[in-house]
Amino acid sequence: MAKILIIDDEESLRFTFDRFLTSKGHEVSTALSYEEAMARIGETDYDLIFADIFLEDGTGIDVLRTTRTKGFYCPVIMITGAPNVDTAMEAVRLGAFDYLPKPVTEEVLLHATGMALKFKHVMDEKERYRSNLEAIFRSIKDPIITTDKDGAVIAMNEAATKMCGLSPEAIGQKYEKLVKGCNGICADYLNEAIRKREAVDAVRIDCLPHDGPGRVVSLSAFPLLDPQRAFKGVVMVFRDETRLVNLETELKSHKQFYRLVGRSEKMQRLYSFIEVLAGRLTTVLITGETGTGKELAAEALHAGSERSTRPLVKVNCSALPENLLESELFGHVKGAFTGAIKERIGRFQKADGGTILLDEVGDLSSNIQARLLRVLQEREFERVGDSTPIKVDVRIISATNKDLREKVKMGKFREDLYYRLKVVEIEMPPLRERRDDIPLLVDHFCKNFNKEFNKSIGGVSNEAMKVFLDYAWPGNVRELEHSLEHAFVLCQGKTITLDDLPLDLLTQVRHPDPLSIATGDDGAKAILDALDKTGGNKAKAARLLGIDRVTLYRKMQKWKQ
Repeated sequence: MAKILIIDDEESLRFTFDRFLTSKGHEVSTALSYEEAMARIGETDYDLIFADIFLEDGTGIDVLRTTRTKGFYCPVIMITGAPNVDTAMEAVRLGAFDYLPKPVTEEVLLHATGMALKFKHVMDEKERYRSNLEAIFRSIKDPIITTDKDGAVIAMNEAATKMCGLSPEAIGQKYEKLVKGCNGICADYLNEAIRKREAVDAVRIDCLPHDGPGRVVSLSAFPLLDPQRAFKGVVMVFRDETRLVNLETELKSHKQFYRLVGRSEKMQRLYSFIEVLAGRLTTVLITGETGTGKELAAEALHAGSERSTRPLVKVNCSALPENLLESELFGHVKGAFTGAIKERIGRFQKADGGTILLDEVGDLSSNIQARLLRVLQEREFERVGDSTPIKVDVRIISATNKDLREKVKMGKFREDLYYRLKVVEIEMPPLRERRDDIPLLVDHFCKNFNKEFNKSIGGVSNEAMKVFLDYAWPGNVRELEHSLEHAFVLCQGKTITLDDLPLDLLTQVRHPDPLSIATGDDGAKAILDALDKTGGNKAKAARLLGIDRVTLYRKMQKWKQ
């Protein structure tokens, strides 16, 4: 059933058309003047309009012109009792679907109606298709520009207008004339695609706009073909790779990746792995000993992702008892438990659109494990004391220094949750496996502590560095940082020496057992090495060896005899 409007000042014609069309199931409205017709058109979305050329207060041509001006594109069929070439040409020019002379028979009327409604259906489908394409076109974040076969711009999305600095007036103009403010290399690739009528790719070219920061972009130009495979133009898709290039440049510096510091091979592999994972929404489990930088790795994953503008919410799962942790993670409603005096939003809800880091995830209770599994599976949860599910879009990163495989075997950690969390695992290397990074880390922390303590310490002595390199660092980078902080507090000069280092660090540096130094034949060599490292300072040598000065003096006196 279609909605049809009949506009004619002859009552008999309105009545006849109404009767013929209503009998076919159509919903018919009538108007006897231009003014009345405009009022009805403003109220109803018609599928077809019949309009007489001559009306009391206007013409059918006026109706046709006004509907087109206001954006109503239903078919309009003109009716006239006095057909002439001028009115027919004007009607066709304005887009009239048909032009019928009076008298109009039932057969002609129904045939014209059927053809017009088929046309309307095709046009509606075409408009829906165009609207869908336009919505897709607008939603794509990468800049897109389409041109005709002469290189004139047909369409562009918002990202393209921003990148190229183009305005809506650019439509219809040659692309190569619009980009004179930059080096114009994109126009060269466009012209190549037009000339060859095949796809052209340009990887990492410099985009240098005259009024903004430079970028590095990749460009792909594809031919536009009509249904008969005839060449109609080109679609250009740009990808801004500036951030990726900057990350690679930072990575190639072999020193620092976000807040992670290290140039060793293990760290380089770690940086590359994080860079690959950052652009994906994969759930990641970060494992490693205490102090290896698991939290920093999570920060790098978030900062390198498209979610970097959204929150990174951190939760220490071992810091709170189960009932408080459940409320902390999922929130609660007022009155959910004793002390719940007001509604609270949980960490998952705060992280919506961003990332949540579940640190020490191995310490979760079985109840919290079950609730976390649901979030991973269904991306929804309920607040404590509420049964209304809340949907969240959160990337989950978990971290632990525990052996979750062993906890699974012991029945202390759910196996299904373990595999959900460990879609991809990042294993942080302990500091003892990347000793080459110790001098770099020492320098990094010295710069930070100089700012914090308002000092100008130039670094550490060779002897102190030797201790750093020999020590096993069970507390990893965090222990190194704390040891240097201790040294900065004590140091009164410009260089950190053995005297400034924590005593437990000196006594635990790998050396021969104190008993063997005091009694064994290898004691002489160990003591001589220690004296050499400490510049002959016997007190420092004794501390370095882990023996008292009396033992050291007695041993040296024995050698003299």
